[in-house]
Amino acid sequence: MTEAPRAQNNPFSGMGYFLRGLALIKQRGVKRYVAIPLLINVVLFAGAIYYGSTQLGQLMAWLEEKLPGWLDWLSWLLLPLFVVAVVLIVFFGFAVIGNLIAAPFNGLLAEAVEMKLRGQPLESGGGWKKLAREFFSSLASELRKLLYFSIRAVPLLILMLVPGVNIIATGLWLLFSAWMLAVEYADYPMANHGLTFPRQRRLLASRRFLTLGFGGAMTVVLMIPFLNFLLIPAGVAGATAMWVDQLSHAAAEEQS
Repeated sequence: MTEAPRAQNNPFSGMGYFLRGLALIKQRGVKRYVAIPLLINVVLFAGAIYYGSTQLGQLMAWLEEKLPGWLDWLSWLLLPLFVVAVVLIVFFGFAVIGNLIAAPFNGLLAEAVEMKLRGQPLESGGGWKKLAREFFSSLASELRKLLYFSIRAVPLLILMLVPGVNIIATGLWLLFSAWMLAVEYADYPMANHGLTFPRQRRLLASRRFLTLGFGGAMTVVLMIPFLNFLLIPAGVAGATAMWVDQLSHAAAEEQS
């Protein structure tokens, strides 16, 4: 068992884990598990970029039409915020779909990264046979996360449509996106060890600033066309490194 490093709970360490994920997906023994999640990401985000570019002008025109006259002086602030919110919502939606499709392969990628970091296979193991055996349970897990996301996203999306209020709603959406992306990707290494979804959220909440830093870095990358093609594999790899270094030890402390 690896020696527990010093516990970290700051956003900069969380950002560092995502950057580490970008390096890990290029490692020998890991690269072959990256291909399918990467291909799914490229196809979906190429579609998101095309869809967003064709719809953005119409959405901005709609906002200008709905904006009350007394808020005209705020249009210089509201319009950029609206653009950021729309881009984030579109890309976030496509990311959710991508994870739903890639979920079984993401579990394999997390397993390969953890094996690389620890130098030994997981006790549960299984490889491609495990993929076939747990295919439907992986999809069920994604649907459970989708329900958790939807219940919280819908009220924020409604607030986003209210001129003036959407200034606050956009900030809340950014925080929510950071949390949800961290929850989404940390699930893969933790699920490989049999942790339930409520326990996963509890562990992430115990390292809230670390978690938000990791998710915040992913939120920024999510909004950068073409770089966001790497979001799924790098997110899985970075979350796995965060599990090995921090969350696994927090889980052991909680259990003891």
